[in-house]
Amino acid sequence: MKTQMLLCVATSLTSLVVATSNLTAAEACRIEVIDQQSGWPVPLVELRTVSGLRFVSDNAGVIACDAPELMGRETWFHVHGQGYGVKKDGFGYEGVRLTPQPGSTLRVEVDRRIIAKRIGRITGAGLYGESEKLGDRSPRPDSGIVGCDSVQTAVHRGKLHWIWGDSNLAHYPLGIFHASAATSALRPLKSFEPPLDMPLEYFRDQRGRPRGVANLPGRGPTWLFGMVSLEDASGKPHLVSSYMKVEPPLAAWQRGLCEWNEATQEFEVKRVLWDKNDATGPEPSIPQGHAAHWADSTGQRWVLFGNPFPVLKIRATYESWNDPTKWESIGAPGQLKSAIGTIVKPHSGSIAWNAFRERWVTIFMEAFGEPSGFGEIWFAESESPFGPWSTAVKVLSHQNYSFYNPQIHAEFASEGSAHLFFEGTYTTLFAGPSKTKSLAPTYPRATPRYDYNQILYRLDLDEEALAATRTED
Repeated sequence: MKTQMLLCVATSLTSLVVATSNLTAAEACRIEVIDQQSGWPVPLVELRTVSGLRFVSDNAGVIACDAPELMGRETWFHVHGQGYGVKKDGFGYEGVRLTPQPGSTLRVEVDRRIIAKRIGRITGAGLYGESEKLGDRSPRPDSGIVGCDSVQTAVHRGKLHWIWGDSNLAHYPLGIFHASAATSALRPLKSFEPPLDMPLEYFRDQRGRPRGVANLPGRGPTWLFGMVSLEDASGKPHLVSSYMKVEPPLAAWQRGLCEWNEATQEFEVKRVLWDKNDATGPEPSIPQGHAAHWADSTGQRWVLFGNPFPVLKIRATYESWNDPTKWESIGAPGQLKSAIGTIVKPHSGSIAWNAFRERWVTIFMEAFGEPSGFGEIWFAESESPFGPWSTAVKVLSHQNYSFYNPQIHAEFASEGSAHLFFEGTYTTLFAGPSKTKSLAPTYPRATPRYDYNQILYRLDLDEEALAATRTED
């Protein structure tokens, strides 16, 4: 009897092992999201099922649909594309019906409803996470940064230097609060079309983790503004920036100037311009926003600082930057007009000279725009960096999501190219609740992997949709 029981147990265990060995993960279905006009893959398109499953296309416009309950079943996917979408059905739902099958490939064609074209995500983890699941790409190490705030760039010693604000790391909710940073080639990519894979070399600590590069003395985070490279009288270049020390609730208590130390590869305080504890007057006007180089009619070179429009100009020398008595304030326009005559109030952005248009151009975020209070991006141009600026045209819009502090990357376009590139911070910060007539207000749900990261767009300046901005040639 005992022997028979042991044989039964052994047989049962053997059957269980065999059955377990035959259990394999279901092969994912490959879903490609394509711009039906250009044929480009479209990153940042979210497909949501009726049951609440969420799938988001990666930088290759690919989704790995691996939910076993969806395989072989006709499934409705709501399409949320932040500027890309599909036609609504009779009930007003915007989506598609798909039947995922293991190992199959499905395609979702979306219509671009914005003027700017999405190129892809620059920062964060899992840039090609969905493609790697499917075996389209070999797994690659991530940068270590999973999210980061607004960007500053400057050309210095033959490289493009990148600085970001507060940055998230995977190992703990509190990450880098003293500016993460990287370098790249001046033109880091041969083609600025999707799929995007920006080659960034991050500054790292001894453990290989991205580190802060502006750990300036004093309490609270360090934020940098107006980064620029300037030569001194001997021709030596200096990478410099304004800084602000911050305390709760996001209030400045110290402002000053800092300089990059080539040996330590960190910023160091050069000059304190204002300290709340010692100040007897208001905060001074200091180089803020983004820097733009300009030469006047006499050939004198200047650096203009503004966010977006210039409010300060400084002779383009290290000595002048280091001497606040030589700074000159400028009056900047507080509003522009749209093509239908409405007032548009700029909040943040940048300007640059554009050789194709032979004009100065600006990309800026509207203050308290619609439908997103901090996610509506506009374009305008002018013969002078000081204006007057042309009629503004909205080129990018968001549904209940923020996209702020956009910066133009003039260096990405070849000479005379009609393409203008810009990036901004895509985040739920300062967004929502949404305003709807029939439903209760809803707060935005963070887009997995994309939230609190930098997204790159391309604007084609020869598009007819921009005709209203064009000044007389």
